[in-house]
Amino acid sequence: MPEDAPTMEPITYEPIGVIRSPFDDPEGMPIQPTGAADTKGVLALEEAYAPALADLEGFSHCYVLYHFHATEGSASLSVEPFLDDRERGLFATRAPQRPNSIGLSVVAIETVRDAEVVVRDIDVVDGTPLLDIKPFVPAFDVPASTSSGWVEASTDSPESTRADDRFL
Repeated sequence: MPEDAPTMEPITYEPIGVIRSPFDDPEGMPIQPTGAADTKGVLALEEAYAPALADLEGFSHCYVLYHFHATEGSASLSVEPFLDDRERGLFATRAPQRPNSIGLSVVAIETVRDAEVVVRDIDVVDGTPLLDIKPFVPAFDVPASTSSGWVEASTDSPESTRADDRFL
């Protein structure tokens, strides 16, 4: 860190619930929500957070932030991602082993009921700790012009690629 940077204190998070999905093991599961098309799951919140779900049903999609609990070992600064056979800088990938084990998925909202959100296109291991939910708003979240870096040249498809054991 730069010499003039403020001292950083450790950060801790408490899960707000758990993610339920049909995936018991990371190996063999979809690597992104596009590969989990129509796969249903449930964001099961602690009852105390149920009031925070008010008005979420008006959105078609939401961001789901979670803790990668099923990966082991420390993060490497370069990894071979699922869609490439070359090592890439960690921050240019969505590899699950990261300095902070935080995952992100955009999922479709089916229903919101009590302390649960039934979602579609879930690509998360069953029992994953849920950290946060945020509405997806195209006017906020979709830039007018985008580029996908090395992924644009990949011949592999995120829709059909499945996870192997490289990050377990």
